[in-house]
Amino acid sequence: MRWLAPLLLLAACGPIPLEDAERACLRRAELAERPRGHIAIGTGTLGTYTDLEVSASSDYFMGRDPAAVYNACVYQKSGGEMPSRPLYDRPDWRG
Repeated sequence: MRWLAPLLLLAACGPIPLEDAERACLRRAELAERPRGHIAIGTGTLGTYTDLEVSASSDYFMGRDPAAVYNACVYQKSGGEMPSRPLYDRPDWRG
């Protein structure tokens, strides 16, 4: 049984199906285009509250093209497959 844990960890490092890789890499491409975030302000029975969240990536600060980031990410995660369609042709791309 002691050999099972390292084997599972090794399996987690392997390639994932292309569709899963594309889905995972879409967020990285979005962050390469511009930082994302939200702010919330409200009041309740316990008083006023605020919430601020900002996400940015090094790809954005380095000025990398989101499509190139997406392609490289999918290639790496899928074990050498290119995306099934270009980033800018994806219907869920909100760039």
